[in-house]
Amino acid sequence: MPDSVPPDLLELRERIDALDRRFVELLAERNDLVAKVADVKRNSGYPIRDSGREQRMLEARRTLGLADGISPEVVESLFRVILWASRDRQASLRAAVPVQVEPRSIAIIGGKGGMGQCLNKMFKEQGHEVLIADLDTTLRPKEAAEQADVTVISVNIRATRDVIELIGPCCREDSLLIDVTSIKRDPVAAMVESSKATVIGTHPLFGPAINSLQGQRVVMTPGRLNNEAWMLWLQSAFKAAGLEAIETTPEQHDRIMSVVQVLTHYSTEVIGRTMQELGVSIEESLQFTSPIYHMEILMAARHFAQSPDLYSAIEMTNPNSDAVTAAFTKAANEMRDLIMSGDQEGFRETFGEVRDFFGDFAQTALTESSYLIDRLVERT
Repeated sequence: MPDSVPPDLLELRERIDALDRRFVELLAERNDLVAKVADVKRNSGYPIRDSGREQRMLEARRTLGLADGISPEVVESLFRVILWASRDRQASLRAAVPVQVEPRSIAIIGGKGGMGQCLNKMFKEQGHEVLIADLDTTLRPKEAAEQADVTVISVNIRATRDVIELIGPCCREDSLLIDVTSIKRDPVAAMVESSKATVIGTHPLFGPAINSLQGQRVVMTPGRLNNEAWMLWLQSAFKAAGLEAIETTPEQHDRIMSVVQVLTHYSTEVIGRTMQELGVSIEESLQFTSPIYHMEILMAARHFAQSPDLYSAIEMTNPNSDAVTAAFTKAANEMRDLIMSGDQEGFRETFGEVRDFFGDFAQTALTESSYLIDRLVERT
């Protein structure tokens, strides 16, 4: 780099800085309009997200960019972030919360944990009273459950059944009892056995460290519905927070999560352990990294930066873990045999079978992963 910046470049940079300031001012002006939009939507009951409107807007913005010589992909990326921020602001302004919402008392057992704090914020923003009971709180779990219209179990997976059996008998028959663990069959069964309340198992498909609930998903697995109104109430609460609710059975949930969670976590742990056994230098490998490897190594390192107790509980308590890990080992051995034997035809055939299994999603994956790669490259 030269010791001094050319004067002509300094002048151009100043002009760019001025344009950027104007751009931020325009975003602030847009944000003020979004607040007015939120008010109209709340009073009219119109949903926060209008997918048709968003798609038409993105197409129009792409066309504008193309006409002005700007990459349509760049314009779309920019406005997708703006639209996401708009939805998030509308949710924070309670745009999806009914004007006449009935305040409920909600006890969160384990409310000082990450997910407990996330739910605490969500319910308070919707106008509900939240009671926090944890290991170091004056309010004890049984007392909180006795007072609450809704009791949420948000504790370690391995402690969930014990906590349910402790507080279940304290929940009124006209109340709602839910959990937020990543397995569902055993907790739902425990809640039904231990209480007389309406029981709905839930699983937020996100961690508490996310920046926004907008577009995130949560699974709902009804166990006992004394009152159908509780199901509607919970769906409405999730929707108001910007969450997409998916209803299924506890058994179906655990079967699918054995792939979504157990297989994913297990394979990541095998990759990490293999790299450690090989003595790979992370720093050196990153000098030669491709975008795909960079994504893989980020996800592996992210995994091991978190709690081993969390992942061991997820993988060891899912009733389908044995079948999933056995299938992984079998597939790994099959691929190893093909590679070690130099069986190119067998490799090609196996590769094709898996490609056929993914079907049209393979092409979708190419498009979406390319978008992620572009964003990652921008940050490195």
